[in-house]
Amino acid sequence: MKEPKVTLKLAIEHGLNEEEYNRILKILDRTPTFTELGIFSVMWSEHCSYKNSIALLKTLPREGGRLLVGAGEENAGLVDIGDNLAVAFKIESHNHPSAVEPYQGAATGVGGIMRDIFTMGARPIASLNSLRFGSLDDERTRYLFAGVVKGIGDYGNSFGVPTVAGEVYFDDSYQGNPLVNAMAVGIVKKTQFASAIAKGKDNPVMIVGSATGRDGIHGATFASEELSEKSEAKRPSVQVGDPFTEKLLLEATLEIVKNGWLIGIQDMGAAGISCSTSEMSAKGNSGMNISLDKVPLREDEMSAYEIMLSESQERMLCVVKKGYEDRVKKTFEKWDLHCEIIGEVSNNGKLTVEYEGEVKASLPPFELVLGGGAPVYNRETKEPDYLKETSEFDYSSVPQPDDIQGSFLKLLASPNIASKRWVYEQYDSMVRTNTIVGPGCDAAVIYVKGTNKALAMKTDCNSRYVYLNPKEGTKLAVAEAARNIVCSGGTPLAITNCLNFGNPYKPEIYWQFANTIEGMREACNYFETPVTGGNVSFYNESPETAVYPTPTIGMIGLVEDLNHVTRSYFKETGDLIYLLGEDKEEMGGSEYLKVIHDKVTGDSPHLDLKKEKLLHDSVLSLIKMQFINSAHDVSEGGIVCCIAECCIINEENKIGAEVSVPIKTRDDFCFFSETQSRVVVSISPSKKEKFELTLREFGQPFHYLGITGGDSLKINDIIDVKLDRIGDLYYNTIPNIMKREE
Repeated sequence: MKEPKVTLKLAIEHGLNEEEYNRILKILDRTPTFTELGIFSVMWSEHCSYKNSIALLKTLPREGGRLLVGAGEENAGLVDIGDNLAVAFKIESHNHPSAVEPYQGAATGVGGIMRDIFTMGARPIASLNSLRFGSLDDERTRYLFAGVVKGIGDYGNSFGVPTVAGEVYFDDSYQGNPLVNAMAVGIVKKTQFASAIAKGKDNPVMIVGSATGRDGIHGATFASEELSEKSEAKRPSVQVGDPFTEKLLLEATLEIVKNGWLIGIQDMGAAGISCSTSEMSAKGNSGMNISLDKVPLREDEMSAYEIMLSESQERMLCVVKKGYEDRVKKTFEKWDLHCEIIGEVSNNGKLTVEYEGEVKASLPPFELVLGGGAPVYNRETKEPDYLKETSEFDYSSVPQPDDIQGSFLKLLASPNIASKRWVYEQYDSMVRTNTIVGPGCDAAVIYVKGTNKALAMKTDCNSRYVYLNPKEGTKLAVAEAARNIVCSGGTPLAITNCLNFGNPYKPEIYWQFANTIEGMREACNYFETPVTGGNVSFYNESPETAVYPTPTIGMIGLVEDLNHVTRSYFKETGDLIYLLGEDKEEMGGSEYLKVIHDKVTGDSPHLDLKKEKLLHDSVLSLIKMQFINSAHDVSEGGIVCCIAECCIINEENKIGAEVSVPIKTRDDFCFFSETQSRVVVSISPSKKEKFELTLREFGQPFHYLGITGGDSLKINDIIDVKLDRIGDLYYNTIPNIMKREE
């Protein structure tokens, strides 16, 4: 292949700007080769360098608590859970690939995040996700939805890790640009975790796993631009996954980590060999000499440029302790995987790449990477004009519905509230036999084998709230994730995040992003849940619109005693039902306003951090005292939808309820308010006195609502519906819509 002449025009075609190209000329003191230009273009892309976000990300709480490594230092976050064990977890996006090729885009998103976990030496124990799509009335949305769910299910099921929790939202803002965020969780002994580092002159560098092909070339730059009609032509930028190969890679990797034969290891995700060689070298203040002639290829006549930029899946880069090469090779051969020495570590601070007798690249790795020479920008901000109108919305202009019960049933059948069983029944949530609480409750709970502990985990974000008030909405996302962990019996430990936004060069978008970071910082500091790392995904725009700002929060909590595991649904007939927390009848951004009145307006609910933390402490204490039989937080659809879910989430034992909810101003506002810091709990009648006394001692507001029992849900003589009807709407809305695709 004759390589094109490198010019400013070619650099711009690679996604670099003139300032960045001139910076490359200065770093090298010469014009880059074509391969070098390709390496710089992917390493300095938004997806790899975080050039428009890193300055703000560094303001988040990134250490402290139980963290064992700082945010961004390794492939995934690592948190101490005692018993010489740590939990590794991370969330990442695969939005653009999933918009173009939903099945493979979602599948390889799962595969990539799993590799981030097991390159830490951790065995993956759970998979979670956060998915956003346009209206299900749209045929293409149904195609994307079906493809993404099948991709996640097929990869996770084949790989053998349970998919235990997630969230799915539908909104017109995601019509042209769905969001697919994948999270993985693993367990590792604290003394055995692996690092993504290259050091030690002459230590061999090995590529392991699948052969390298042309799939995924420029995937990182593809993820760093807006979607358009041309995106369909970029299917080659979407990788193809093989979960069976990845399973073999997992076992081989954990074996060589456990045996102590490695200096470092890193997944080849975005930017492939370019990323892993440069990042590992930069971290170790070293260099590498690489021969691409030794890289196993699955396609003929690949150029150095293509090999360095390929994002073929199921590959790792290992730096092996000298003298252990044969043992590593035998291990990978035992698992029927490629394993080739492609170079060695140097101490000259250069990444040197040779191919077919020529030096194709000679670069200083530190200049390529995040935190090194990669550019860092603070973009212009401007408060969006729409906020002036939405923040001044007059709620009294909302007409009261004649039929509150009808409104409730319509809300319950909204795809955002209705059961996502159609999704999670395509996932194996029980493989590996660790799952205590699977999909459907507030948070998933996974047993930590060999202990009396469990991990609670959850993804969360109401993007309407963030759209209406980025700072407050993000605080709410952190708080709700924590509340879900608490309602499951866990103490929140730390978060990972996936920050999905539009084009950062647009001042209004960057204003949303900056305020999101501010809100996250405030909430995480208060809840003592540091940020372990995560992912920024900009350019989530189609020609029609940008997505709602969507800072997805992935949170991990620790259940110290298996007896404290708590579920969302009513467990016994005759139990007493209480509401903890107080309603302020906040309707901004509510599902009620959208579904019943077709409005996304107002201010988001507001969060009192002190009251929220008091609620967490109260609920956890009551759980540990064995006072609470069930706990479910009030969120989308308000208290009525919350209580309805408590009645029907356990399909094998639906239990009705008769309650009286205190009304402040209007029935509809009270029933469907999404005021935060509220939890519905049920208790045995024999514990009533001690339960109420404990709450008073805490200073936690509460209201007695009613009693469980019967086959209906009765509320305030306004709502009286049989559970069978509620269950039919809740469980069958999405399946009935998706039958149109069959």
